[in-house]
Amino acid sequence: MLNDAIRKSLDEYLQRLAGPVELVARLDGSDACHEMRDTLQTLAQMHELVTYREVPAEGERVPAFSIGRPDEEPRVAFAGLPMGHEFSSFVLALLQVSGYPPKVDPALAARIRALPPARFETVISLSCQNCPDVVQALNVVAVLNPGVRHTTIDGGRFPAEVEARGVMAVPSVFMGERAFVQGHQTLEALVAKLEAESGLEAAPSGRPREPYDMLIVGGGPAGASAAIYAARKGIRTGLVAERFGGQVMDTLAIENYASVQHTEGPQFARALEIQVREQGVEMITGQRVGALEPAPSAGAPIGVALENGERLQARAVILATGARWRELGVPGEQTYRNRGVAYCPHCDGPLFKGKRVAVVGGGNSGVEAAIDLAGIVEHVTLLEFAPDLKADAVLRRKLASLANVTVITHAQTTEVVGDGQRVTALRYTDRSDGVAHDLPLAGVFVQIGLVPNTAWLEGVIARNRFGEIEIDAHGRTSLPGVFAAGDATTVPYKQIGIAAGEGARSALTAFDYLIRESAPSDDPVEAGVEAETA
Repeated sequence: MLNDAIRKSLDEYLQRLAGPVELVARLDGSDACHEMRDTLQTLAQMHELVTYREVPAEGERVPAFSIGRPDEEPRVAFAGLPMGHEFSSFVLALLQVSGYPPKVDPALAARIRALPPARFETVISLSCQNCPDVVQALNVVAVLNPGVRHTTIDGGRFPAEVEARGVMAVPSVFMGERAFVQGHQTLEALVAKLEAESGLEAAPSGRPREPYDMLIVGGGPAGASAAIYAARKGIRTGLVAERFGGQVMDTLAIENYASVQHTEGPQFARALEIQVREQGVEMITGQRVGALEPAPSAGAPIGVALENGERLQARAVILATGARWRELGVPGEQTYRNRGVAYCPHCDGPLFKGKRVAVVGGGNSGVEAAIDLAGIVEHVTLLEFAPDLKADAVLRRKLASLANVTVITHAQTTEVVGDGQRVTALRYTDRSDGVAHDLPLAGVFVQIGLVPNTAWLEGVIARNRFGEIEIDAHGRTSLPGVFAAGDATTVPYKQIGIAAGEGARSALTAFDYLIRESAPSDDPVEAGVEAETA
């Protein structure tokens, strides 16, 4: 199970163990248990601080294991072997349980230690890119707070439990027996929700931050690129984002970024974050921006209000808020969201193993989703509004080769049908003859493009009819001192490479603006944007 590459990587991380760690497994005679036993025993043999033992299963989930200190009750556990995207969660848990300190702001760590006792269980799928963030966040809470326990459950390994709990989207977090939260969550957001439910007052954010020279709103490729270029100019740069990586975190494979032959979205985002931090950019993550406040007078800073009540200021602001999945906008979609209606086939696809599903959308994203799902589910029906699929020819050929995929064109989705608990059918109209049809199924994956995250800018910045921020050839918006880049703007072709380039250009334009703004009025200044020489 642990190939040479994994063993080498593990060996490097195990050197950072700060104290003894005990792996305690509950196993039976199944193949899955043999696999877990071999993996954990091999791990224990790799470092003297790691020990391994087994205990009787006694009717509990198997295979499963806990990670703890030999002299303490374990607080972190995994039901199923955490490989795939969760391998990093496993490794981090080993280090943190051993005493290696989590990278958590001291003020946030103090809030975590003040939380009341709780028991969490998180249902995940090993192909989900968003799940590790939630798993790792709750593991940190358990490591820092002696009263908290957290178990990660591989939904693909325990389908009966997934069905009994009604889990139709991952990650799904349960507190005790009740559903607590679904979907991607940051550590900050989870702590705030726990404080609210416990009646605790959130700690103040601290002293006001000094105004930035340049503040980037958004942590996707455009925002990261802008931050790197700004910081390299030697100016005070900040970046605020609810989730660093943005849509890239939901991307499975990236094979069209120059110089990178192949990578996955989360890996690409982590590399971006490391580079941004190495440039000395002040990162504010896990926070949603609520309003943009134009400068009240010439030379005054621009305000950026966060939903948590904090207010940031900057001489120049770059908006790189990206986009999100476009919704169908039909009856039943919101009612059955995360109860059969899904937007991420990589995350939620394994929960529909052996079932019938539909994909709405015939572009590249929709056809790729149908191809991926066909290897998991019983049958996929792909519905496209237009007469023909819009996906690339190579994807259409692959789709046509799959025996368990049906393509329906001229299809207008009109309703998501359910029984009050979960999706049971998708209703659509054949646009060629006007006849309505009900398609029995268990899941609907919506893949009809993106919508920019710009609603919060209404009335402040000029946007087009699609909600995209209007910019000129240099990334300037309608508001002096405010620039924009990436998928949230009118720039065509929403691609990672284009977003990164636009982020760089907006930062150079904003830097030029700062130079001109601070230059004495009688100094001659040439028109245009200077080319970067660094």
